[in-house]
Amino acid sequence: MHTAHLAASETVDTGNPLLNIGIFVLFIVVTMTVVVRATRKTSQKGSDFYTGGASFSGWQNGLAISGDYLSAAAFLGVTGAIALYGYDGFLYSVGFLIALLVALVLVAEPLRNTGRFTMADVLSFRLKQRPVRMAAAISTLSISLFYLIAQMAGAGGLVALLLGIQGRAAQSGVVAIVGVLMIVYVLVGGMKGTTYVQMIKAVLLVGGSIVIALLTFFAVRGGFNEVLSQAVANHPDGDRVLGPGLKYGKNELTKLDFISLGMALVFGTSGLPHVLMRFYTVPTAREARRSVTWTIAIVALFFLLTVVMGYGAAALVGSEAIKNAPGGVNSAVLLLSAEVGGTIFMACISAIAFATILAVVAGLAITASASVAHDIYNSVIRHGQATEEEQVRVSRITVVVIGVLAIVLGIGAIGQNIAFLVALAFGIAASANLPTILYSLYWKRFNTTGAVFSIYGGLLTSVILIIFSPAVSGTPTSFLGENIDFAWFPLTNPSIIAIPMGFILGIVGTFIGKPDNFEGKASEMQVRSLTGVGVEKAVQH
Repeated sequence: MHTAHLAASETVDTGNPLLNIGIFVLFIVVTMTVVVRATRKTSQKGSDFYTGGASFSGWQNGLAISGDYLSAAAFLGVTGAIALYGYDGFLYSVGFLIALLVALVLVAEPLRNTGRFTMADVLSFRLKQRPVRMAAAISTLSISLFYLIAQMAGAGGLVALLLGIQGRAAQSGVVAIVGVLMIVYVLVGGMKGTTYVQMIKAVLLVGGSIVIALLTFFAVRGGFNEVLSQAVANHPDGDRVLGPGLKYGKNELTKLDFISLGMALVFGTSGLPHVLMRFYTVPTAREARRSVTWTIAIVALFFLLTVVMGYGAAALVGSEAIKNAPGGVNSAVLLLSAEVGGTIFMACISAIAFATILAVVAGLAITASASVAHDIYNSVIRHGQATEEEQVRVSRITVVVIGVLAIVLGIGAIGQNIAFLVALAFGIAASANLPTILYSLYWKRFNTTGAVFSIYGGLLTSVILIIFSPAVSGTPTSFLGENIDFAWFPLTNPSIIAIPMGFILGIVGTFIGKPDNFEGKASEMQVRSLTGVGVEKAVQH
């Protein structure tokens, strides 16, 4: 029976391409209508464009954070990783979920209490404005670009599978279309329109995953135990797919890679600028807390479903069929949906995945553009004298530039596992942003030199180690392939070195640098971050 499944899936029928495109277009029209309707209530004020006027409730923002957080990496990449590597792929699910608990405990409420639009607002509260804002903006742009590359690569693989496109040129065209759509979404809707799209997408994504899981149980004629037993029978590594070590247990080096990846996933969320920015879209710190609580519940349900879908794909589709399909490892959940629900169901799931990508890239683009306009243009170039209309105009220009960059880099990343690419973005966020945020919130002696050392040090360490790692060159799965090889750093994820480096450099910089002498600012920030005193007044200004 399993062999039959495998053979059928290797030449999976993706249905009528015209019907598939029709479902995609319908989805885009519906979401674009929502965006346009949202813009009728959006002014040209920076607070409306960046944070939706801080008008969303806790549950609405919880849905939107889930929409931001459950990216193509979660839906396509994690499911594929579980299908191919079983338990080792499940690390992504565990890491992404635990990371939200870290964010809830350490940063959600204090960040909401001390900032306004961006992470740099928090840092500049008690540190020197210009150097800190510039460093934070560069870090935000770097992380956003890495994250965008992953989403773009996912879009290429997704539509390639749905339309049966094999050539790289055609997939590149798909990536370009996603980039253009992202630019339109953000320019038209701002944060308010993007938030509504993310809420819709979160509901559809979790709902679609529930349906796939139920259909999987029906297809195997049993519960989760039957899914696992069929996955074992249909996997080339047999019951090893149920235990640790299939991907990361080969030697001491791969075990270190496993630890490094785990560190990136667990600590990365608390430094992701597009997730942190979401805390400013609610009116109070209490609602910020409620947002994360809702997010944890939604994300926990989703990642439980990824286990069913991942092992379901291993059982009903087979690892060889997944590897050989257009889109490779990222196609596992789509092949499963075709296997259990037919081609029209697969087209609907693909449209949801496409909306997932659009919503996430729109959120990333807003975050990056806000950082350029608010932190670099207004605070550094214009010394805080730019009007909100000027800032929004600069934001819109930035969105276009970032969109073009993301298209070019996304084309280069076609075929990569997007969960892996996102893990690199998490690693940079954990190395460059998290140490600085924590020191700024909880260490009174921390100064501007420490912040600059920590951000640039963590960022440069991460990026340099990634460039000279097997992720970029020297192996068949590398960004540049195996024919080009300049890798000297043996791990594919740099976090095991880069995260401690970010924390250490923050301490070194603090002791080397002179105190900022902003009398009382550290104490004021501590009181405000813990109690919220004064924050409502700041938001209204």
